[in-house]
Amino acid sequence: MTPPARGAPLVSLRGVAKSFDGGLEVLRALDLDVYPGETVTLLGPSGCGKSTTLRMINRLIAPDAGVIRVEGADIATQDPVMLRRRIGYVIQGVGLFPHWSVARNVAAVPALLGWAPARIAARVDELLRLVDLPPEQFAAKRPGALSGGQAQRVGVARALAANPAVLLMDEPFGALDPLTRRDLQGTLRRIQRETAKTIVFVTHDIEEALRLGDRIALLRAGRLVQCGTPLDLLRAPADGFVRDFMGGAATGLYRLALLPAAARAVPGDAAHCLPAGASLRDALELMLAEGVDRVGVAEGGTVALADLLV
Repeated sequence: MTPPARGAPLVSLRGVAKSFDGGLEVLRALDLDVYPGETVTLLGPSGCGKSTTLRMINRLIAPDAGVIRVEGADIATQDPVMLRRRIGYVIQGVGLFPHWSVARNVAAVPALLGWAPARIAARVDELLRLVDLPPEQFAAKRPGALSGGQAQRVGVARALAANPAVLLMDEPFGALDPLTRRDLQGTLRRIQRETAKTIVFVTHDIEEALRLGDRIALLRAGRLVQCGTPLDLLRAPADGFVRDFMGGAATGLYRLALLPAAARAVPGDAAHCLPAGASLRDALELMLAEGVDRVGVAEGGTVALADLLV
């Protein structure tokens, strides 16, 4: 992924600190900027402060020190209810109202903001299509009739309903099976491309962070250890913790997942072909599955096993 051009940060944290009862220090002097149109993944071991950081951005938790700004304004000076209506929030448990239809769940915030019924209906239809839930099939259903993946798609649509400035996502796919999780990651990437939405995404899963993040902010014990593009953290880890956390000896495979196969293609033909947009890791997996040392790419040409070692 190519990070968007930067302007002023949409979300800015300066010197943010937080401790809980008993003096447990969760965050220490955190400085972090999130720019318009980018996805920043907050990554790190359990208890490092990822979710606490996210919840402070929409004032579910108040910092002990420091300043948080959204769209240039100090959130401490804003009404928390109105602030949250401008910030989308998606959690692992979804939190849909079980006795409301899918359409009414998605319409919740626009209705609170006083949108006209026709505008709300049009927005609900638009968003259900965006998350691959055709409204004619899903709008009237209740949450209990949905699969876990479908319910999470409704949660994403609801969070986007009022066109928020930023979308906060706290391990939203963590409870899903691997295939559904990967499918939803792909959907989120497509939504981000189509809407240019600014996203702060919490995960403890390295592959998810690499797949979704324009930049990764890696935390440890409440401190920001390194922030950069996925390739920055894989190629030039700031210290041994970053190197080990990002996979140690497996970083080569992660790097292959970030590099397009088409970029290494040379003229030629092969019996087995990769789909458009495939990565070098996809090329390696196809070679291993088929017992070959060369595969074709949809964009033209072939990639050989030796090309993966460059």
